[in-house]
Amino acid sequence: MFKATLSKINLLSDSISTIGELIDEATFKITKQGMTLIAADRAMVAVVDFKIDASVFDKFDVDKEEAIGLNITNFLSVLKRAGGSDKIHFNLTDSKLELLLEGTTKRKFVLPLIDLGKEEVPPVEQLEEQFTIAIKLKPEVLQAGIADAEIVADSVVFECNSSRFLMRAEGDISQTELELEKGSEALIEMKSNNAAKSRYPLDYLKKMIKAAKLTDVVLLQFGQDFPIKLSFKSADEKVNLIMVLAPRVSESE
Repeated sequence: MFKATLSKINLLSDSISTIGELIDEATFKITKQGMTLIAADRAMVAVVDFKIDASVFDKFDVDKEEAIGLNITNFLSVLKRAGGSDKIHFNLTDSKLELLLEGTTKRKFVLPLIDLGKEEVPPVEQLEEQFTIAIKLKPEVLQAGIADAEIVADSVVFECNSSRFLMRAEGDISQTELELEKGSEALIEMKSNNAAKSRYPLDYLKKMIKAAKLTDVVLLQFGQDFPIKLSFKSADEKVNLIMVLAPRVSESE
């Protein structure tokens, strides 16, 4: 049994909107602590790790752990139908998830559950001890760097040493560079065990940075020719969206 009510629908819809850019189907796990999702995109280039705490909900009742497979696009379509003052009620049955939007009217949607089996997800938790760089930025800075890089190339290099963080991209005849010195107002925090640089595809980063609306600070962790981890947390840290992206290592610098 799972029943819940949520007033702050935007916290869920903003998260699912970003997840839907990468994942089309996924299994949500529901426990007494809240709702979670861990899934990889079909190309196994990116992994999404999402958590929303039970306390974010007005009401959250679950008597045992549940796993529900959903089409992300369909789920998001319902969430987007909510008005600013609506509440959404969740009711899980054996084969479907009922969603009731309640405001000046009551609108009911029914989504079928999908049997996705056991999904293959890269063991991203094993990466944690191998990140050599950790940077906290204002999201708009990262957004600007990605937008700049897209003008000239389809990938961007993240580079860091003990004194600065750099985003740069090069095309056939053009190049762009965003540099932040340690101590800069936009560079909130920087920890560097040693210098490192790595290249990442911009098409994925453009999708991931849409999670910026969840937070005022984004945490980047990466290493030399190593995956990058982007962490977006709500102010109260009760909504947590983490995305890990594989590097491009075949291109010469």
